[in-house]
Amino acid sequence: MSVQSVLAKINLCRTRALGGRWFQCDDCGETTKLFNSCGDRHCPGCSGAKRADFNEKASQLITPGADHFQVVFTVPEIISTLALANRHEIADLLFGSAWKALSKTIETEQGYEPAAMMVLHTWNQQLAAHWHVHALVPGVGPALEGDGVKQATSPWGNPERAYLVDAINLRSAYRKAFLRGLRSLYRRGKLSFGGSTEHLQNEVEWNRLLEGLEQQEWVSHIEPPPANDRSEASDVVGYMTRYLTGGPISDHRIVSASFNEVTFLAREGNATGGSREQVPLSLSREEFMRRWCLHIQPPQLTTTRCFGGWSNSRLKVYQRKMKDACEVSAQRDSEATAAAPETGTPSEPPQRCCEHCGSERLRLVGQQPKPSWSEVLGLDSQHSPWWYAESQELEEERAWDAIMGEGFYEFYVENVLRPVESAREPAGSIADLQTQPLLPGLEAEPVPFGSNWYNDSF
Repeated sequence: MSVQSVLAKINLCRTRALGGRWFQCDDCGETTKLFNSCGDRHCPGCSGAKRADFNEKASQLITPGADHFQVVFTVPEIISTLALANRHEIADLLFGSAWKALSKTIETEQGYEPAAMMVLHTWNQQLAAHWHVHALVPGVGPALEGDGVKQATSPWGNPERAYLVDAINLRSAYRKAFLRGLRSLYRRGKLSFGGSTEHLQNEVEWNRLLEGLEQQEWVSHIEPPPANDRSEASDVVGYMTRYLTGGPISDHRIVSASFNEVTFLAREGNATGGSREQVPLSLSREEFMRRWCLHIQPPQLTTTRCFGGWSNSRLKVYQRKMKDACEVSAQRDSEATAAAPETGTPSEPPQRCCEHCGSERLRLVGQQPKPSWSEVLGLDSQHSPWWYAESQELEEERAWDAIMGEGFYEFYVENVLRPVESAREPAGSIADLQTQPLLPGLEAEPVPFGSNWYNDSF
C-alpha cells in the first residue's frame, strides 16, 4: 500500500483536492488559482523544494574555498536485486560500509578528521535497480595530530591536481566492509529471499555468491571538483544539487508519453557510468510504471545522511575547529572566499504572475488550507483516485476477513452498511460533489479522477 499511497498523492498534486490560494489581478481582474502541492519526496513536480532544502543544508556544511569531492560507491547487480526485498538492511549497510571505508582511508592517508554527506540512489539511466550512494566529501579537515587544519595532498606531489585518497585502497576497504556486514546479516537471519534470489537461502549457494563477490572488482569512483579542479562553494553545491535531487528521471529526458508507451533518453552499455551518449528508450506504460515504482522507498528509510564531522553529534565541534580554514582559504584564493558565504544560498523563487495577462500585481482573495491525507485519501473521500479507493477497500476486506472469518466483510456491507446508507437522505452524486465551489464566488474545478499522473507531470 505504501507504493500506491505515493502514486495517489502524486496523482492529486496541485489539484483542487489539496486546496490552495486564489489571487485576483489588479490589472485584468481575473483570478489565478494556485493549488497546493503534495510534497511527497518521490514527486517529480515537487523536486524544486527538495533541491532548495538540499542546497541550503549543504551550503551550511561546506568550507568556503576548500576542495570538495564527489565519491560514488556502488554495489554489484545481484546486491541491487537483493535490496528490493531488504531495503532498510541494504541501505544501512551501503551507507555504513561506504563511510567506514572513506573515513578509515582519509584518516590513514591524509591524517585529518573526515566528514561526508551521502545521498542514496537506487536507479540507473534505464530506471533499473542500481543501488549506490553519492558522497560530498571535503578535502580538508581538523588535523588528527596537533592543532590546525590539514588539507588532502597527493603522495606524488602534484599540486595542480585535486586529490583525496588512493582510489584502489578505498575500493578494497569498501568491498571488505560491505561483505563483512552482508555475512553478518545472513548469519542473523535478517535477509529475505524471493524470486531470482530465492536460491540464496541455500547456504552453499550463498557461500558461492560471496566467493564471487570477493573476486569481483567493486566500484568506488572519486570525482574531483568541477571547474578546472578548483571551485567555489557555489560550483560544488550547485553541481551536487542538480545531480542528487529530482527523482529517478527528470522532465527533460522524457521524449513522449502516451496511454500505451513512454519514450525517454537513457545511456546504453554495462560499463561503469554507461556510454555518455543518450539514445531513446521506449517502454510500455506498465513497464515504465513498474521501473519507476522500484525506487519508491518506505517512509522510514532516510536517503540523505551525514557522517563524521558533519553528523549532528559532531557538527558544532567540527565547525569550531574549522574556523581557521577560511583564513587559510583566503590566503590561497581571496576572491573565492569573499564570494562563498552567499553562493550556496538558493535563488529566490520567481514572482507570482497572473496566468491571464502576466501581471505581477496579484492580491490574495481566498484560500483553503491543505487537508490531511487521511481526509483526502480516506475510504469515504470523494477525491481519492478510483483505483486507490478500490485497493483500500480490498485491503479493508482482507483485514476484517482475517479477524472475523472469510466472507465477514461482504456480509457486513450487504446487511449492515447498505441498508443504513439507503435509509439516509441522498447526498447527491459524485459529479455534484466535484462541482461544489471551494469558496463563495469562486469557480470550482473537477478533480481529475483516474487521470494519468505521468502525462500530467511530464
